[in-house]
Formats: sequence, C-alpha cells, structure tokens
Amino acid sequence: MTFHFIFADKEEQRTKKTKNSPSCLGYPVSIFFIVVNEFCERFSYYGMKAVLVLYFKYFIGWDNDLSTTIYHTFVALCYLTPILGAIIADSWLGKFKTIVYLSIVYTIGQVIMAISAIHDITDTNRDGTPDNMTFHTAMSMLGLMLIALGTGGIKPCVAAFGGDQFEEHQEKQRSTFFSIFYLSINAGSLLSTLITPILRAQECGIYSKQSCFPLAFGVPAALMVVALIVFIAGHSMYIMESPKGNILLRVMKCIGFAIKNRFNHRSQQHPKREHWMDWAEEKYDKLLIAQVKMVLKVLFLYIPLPMFWALFDQQGSRWTLQATTMDGNFGAFIIQPDQMQIVNPILIVIMVPIMDSAVYPLIKKCHINFTPLRRMTVGMLLAALAFVAAALLQIQIDQTMPNFPSSSQIQVKFLNLENTSVPVEVEGQEPFAVPGFDSSNDYMTLDTENITVSAGGKNATAYFQKSTRHTVLINTDGMLQTLNDITEKPNQGMNAIRFVNGFRSHLNFTIKSDNLGPIAPLQGSGYLSVPHGKYVANFTIVNEEGQTCHYILQLGFGSSYTVLIPSTFSFGESCTENIKAIQDIEPNGIHMAWQVIQYFLMTCGEVVFSVTGLDFSYAQAPSNMKSVLQAGWLLTVAVGNIIVLIVAEAGSLPDQWAEYVLFASLLVAVSIIFAVMAYFYTYMDPMEIEAKFMDLEPEEKKRKELGMTTKDNLAYVNNETSNNTDDKQTKI
Repeated sequence: MTFHFIFADKEEQRTKKTKNSPSCLGYPVSIFFIVVNEFCERFSYYGMKAVLVLYFKYFIGWDNDLSTTIYHTFVALCYLTPILGAIIADSWLGKFKTIVYLSIVYTIGQVIMAISAIHDITDTNRDGTPDNMTFHTAMSMLGLMLIALGTGGIKPCVAAFGGDQFEEHQEKQRSTFFSIFYLSINAGSLLSTLITPILRAQECGIYSKQSCFPLAFGVPAALMVVALIVFIAGHSMYIMESPKGNILLRVMKCIGFAIKNRFNHRSQQHPKREHWMDWAEEKYDKLLIAQVKMVLKVLFLYIPLPMFWALFDQQGSRWTLQATTMDGNFGAFIIQPDQMQIVNPILIVIMVPIMDSAVYPLIKKCHINFTPLRRMTVGMLLAALAFVAAALLQIQIDQTMPNFPSSSQIQVKFLNLENTSVPVEVEGQEPFAVPGFDSSNDYMTLDTENITVSAGGKNATAYFQKSTRHTVLINTDGMLQTLNDITEKPNQGMNAIRFVNGFRSHLNFTIKSDNLGPIAPLQGSGYLSVPHGKYVANFTIVNEEGQTCHYILQLGFGSSYTVLIPSTFSFGESCTENIKAIQDIEPNGIHMAWQVIQYFLMTCGEVVFSVTGLDFSYAQAPSNMKSVLQAGWLLTVAVGNIIVLIVAEAGSLPDQWAEYVLFASLLVAVSIIFAVMAYFYTYMDPMEIEAKFMDLEPEEKKRKELGMTTKDNLAYVNNETSNNTDDKQTKI
C-alpha cells in the first residue's frame, strides 16, 4: 500500500487544506519531520524483528519450529494490516490521525515487548530464569499484536502523507523526496540490524546477568517514541487532505456485485456475457468495470508469488537459527547470528544500481528480450538456488554437529582420574582401556537404561534415563560418580565448562564473578556458561589454604569442556602443566561467512523479482487503482509467511537441509507455472483502454475521469520506474 496516496480515487479532486507551508531549499519543511519519523520507525521495526526469533528460542524457550512459526505469523500480520490502515485513513480518520493513533498503538506494543523480556520481573528465586513464563509469553504476544497493527496500519499512510505536502509545481522536489524517503527506510533497517544484535549480546539484569533482550527491545521502543514525537511536532506545518473514500472498497463491491448478479442469473435463459465482470454493468459504469478487469488480470499473475516470499522471509528465521550453529569469529570482530541479516540491505544498496546500469543494459545489447515477467521468473529461480546453497551449507554443518542420543538411547563416556591406564568392561561391549588422566575416545551409545561396568577389577551397575548423556568417573577402586552431560549445543554459541576435582582436597573455581565450588575431591561441578567467540577464559583455582592458580582456556562457539584437575596437581608457577581440558562437544566448525553465498543469491533474486514486479504491476494497472495492486502485492507477502508457518508446524522432515530442498523444489515448480502464465500474458496499455471507454462517457464525466492521470501522478510513476528507489520492498 506504499503508493496508495498517489493512486487514491481520482474521481474526486484533491482537496488540500490551504495554508502557507514554510519551505527550505524549495522543499516543504514538513517533509523533514516525515523523513525522520520514517527512519526512526523503520529502525524500531527492523531492530525488534532482527532479534525476535532468538528471543523466542533462548528467552521463551521454544524450539526452532515453534519459534519459526510465531515469527512468520507476526510477519504475516504485519502485511495483512496495511489494508485496514488504508481503509481507515481514506474512509474515516485521514492520514494524519491514522498515523498518530496507530503509532501510539505501535509504541505501546514496543514498550510491552521490552517489559516482557525483563526476566527479573518473575525471577523470585533469583536464579536467572523467569518463574512465570506464561506472563512473559502473554506479554510478548500482546506486544507483537499491537506492533503488527501499528506498523502495518501506518505502512500505506506515511509515504502517502509525505507526497501530500507538495504542490503541483513541485514535481522535481517530490521525486527527490521519495528517493530520500526510501533511503531513510534502508538506513533505519541497516543500522538497526547492526546495532540491536550487539545490544542483545550484552548481559544485563538486576539479580542475575542474562542476554540483554530488554535493551535490544527497549532501544527500538525508544526510537518509536522519538518517531511519534517528531511526527506530532510538525503538525502545524502539514498539508492535510480530508478522507475521500477508498478505491479498494469500491473495487471489492464491484466484484461482489458481479458475482452475486451472475449467480442470480445462472439459468440458461440468460445470455452469456464476454467476461464475468460484465455482470456488474447493471450498477457500475463500463469504465470502472474495464479497470477492474485490468486489475484482476494482474492479480491472477500474483497467485504463484507467495512462494517467493515464503523463502525470502526465512532470512530472519531459519537462516538466523542456522547461523547460531556456526563460527562467528571475524578476526578482531565477533559477529552475532542475528547480525548476518545485515548482508541483505548492504547487498541491496550495491546490487540495485549494478542491475540498472550494467546488467540490464548489457542484456539489452545482446538483443535478449528480458521482459518484466521473465525477470521475475529468474528472480524466483535465484531464490530457489539460494535455498539450495543453504541446504548444502546445512549438510556441512550437520557433519560437524555431535550425534546426541535418540529417545530410546543413552550415551556414556569414561573419565579416568588416575595417572595409569584403567581397563573397563561394559556388559555387551568390547573391553577397552581408558588412559591415565584422560577420557575414552567418544561417547558409547547404548540401547539400555542400565549398564554394568567393570573398572579396576570391581563391578558396579548404573541406571540412566533414556535420551541422556553421562560421564562416568573411574579410578583403580572402581566407579566413583556419574556426571550428567548436556544433550544439546550450548545456547547462543556459548561454551559450557565444568571441572572435575581429582585432587585430594576441596577446590574453588571462579571466572569473573561466577563461582564453581567448593568441589570435593573426586567430584565434578555443574556447567558454567562462558562467552563465545575468540574468548580466553581465565579461571582462578583456589584451595582451602588460599593458594591460587590461574588457568587459561581459549574457546570458540558452542563447545563443551570437562577440565580435569589431576591428583598430581600442585600450586605454583607450573600449576597448569597437568590440568587437562577434555572436549566433550566440538566448537562450531563452519564459518558464518559461508552464508554470504546464499544471501547474495537471495538478494539478486529480490532485486530482479521485487523491484521489477512492482514496476510491472503499476505499468499494467489503471492509474486510479495502483493501491489495489499494492494491497494484492502485500497480501502475497502475508500468504508467503503463512506457507512457512504451515510447513514449520506440519512438516515432519527430520533434517533441516531437507526442508531447504523442499522449499527450493516448491519454488522451482511454482516458477515453471509462473513462466507458463507469463508466456500467455498479453501486455496492456491501461491509458489506451481507459481512453476507449471514456469516449463512450458523457463529456462532463470524461473530464472528471481524466483527473486520474494528472501531472503529479505521472511524475511519480516516472520517478519510480526510472530510479527504482524502492530498494527493498519488504522495508516499505
């Protein structure tokens, strides 16, 4: 609905509120308030959205599928509500009041989201975990619904309101304004996608330090407050239009009447008409019916398009979750998984001018008829190729991931606390020996709940629950203790570290303000979560006499270590020589930079598909019904996100790479269908068709209808088709 203001119902002439609007350099001063408002609002939306799926996974505690489902449900709502916003603005409140009222709703939603992420609110026992997750979940769902209503509702109004600020003689300034307007959209998106993941990665809290989701949501909320204040501050300078009725409603009524009339005259005694819309002639004039026919012809081509958006919008969900299992170490910088989304807007800024000034002219020189519909087909195929790249990358990631026990299995490994090798026998397995001060090579997978172990000549039986991992501590006297191991990769790329005290006295282990201890002899500690990245963990080991030893362990992303303090350990300068770090889970081995390939392919597909699709749609639609097509375009985005949530919830594919291949295959199939539809599509000249029907109308009505193609309309359309300043359709 972005271009709704230009193509509102032109059967009524524009009735601007006359005032002497102050200007600066030939531009109305009021537009600067609108541009700043748009920058802050887009920062708020994309900043919150960048960390949303990780909030679901790590704070709320949902699995990948449910996190993906709720994420795409939210995005779908954001693209359904613009229709409601346009109807409210055109038929009831007007653009200014609609923006203000829905921005207030929007701001409240952002504040609620920030409050929902404060774990200390319900953390009564101060252990860092909320005790009433239902409260946080309900608050976040309420906040997201308000945000979806707010951001979607103002989407068709802000750019429209900006266009209303210009007079008829300011065509050039208006064109420049839209370039600046869409630059502010991309600038807000780019900065927020870079900044909010950094804020999320900080640790904050009153009683315990956790990932700072309140700050990551709070800053976007603050920016939305700024956006609202700035917009209201320019109130006295705005040129406002009164509501004049919504063309979308008229189109829907016309279609509804045609269907009803056709149904009422379905018997054979009534002669057939050339087109089913001709059954609306009893109530609507032929010009409107002809315009609706043109719109429906384009909307029919929209039917396959949601599949593209089903893949495109997974950049913020599945691809972000994929990045959590990868290595984000970029030399001196640590890239957060949700920061990888910034690749898309960066590539957009680079790729749009390259495509317009180099690729398309080169194709034209090669005498290839690269029509808009062919471009869109290529864009869909590029998006499918991006998911093939994502699937190949996922296969490589899966090969580096540990094999955790299934629901009917247990996994066991052995840790020898003595300095000599200890023979071990597990019932039903081949005997083996565990080296001194070391562990068995890998986890032993068993299909039983109890095992009998013979170590050092003594037997012991251990009982375990299914789908668990354990480390059995042994020495020459037999089995000593069983430790419970983690059965998934540490969250957010963190590292899980624990200590086993093979020394003969109690020891304390500390890192920064976290303390593990005191740990009794021949006992193990729980896990301590240590930051990710190229991080050097500096542990302090203290005995009962106050002697200290500093032990350094360099960590990556998502690893797990058991640090063994042997019986031969002694304090002093060489205290760390005998300490051994045993790797239970390897760090993430595939670098996040490999995701750039799939982001590049997806961005190329977006540039070819989205920008071309909008250009084609507007060129093929009547001048007063561009808003109807924009509503249809946004609806395809919403339906695409609904497809994702259906697959995420209903799909039963065991591997993520298989889901990527499924989506790629579906898009290829849809691309073939779209190519066939495009082959039989006949390009139209809407103005020529409109002129033909206007020749049949009375002279007075003809002059009225010709108001649809005023100079300001044409100036904006030409600006859009020549500059393609709408760099990112989903940022509108």
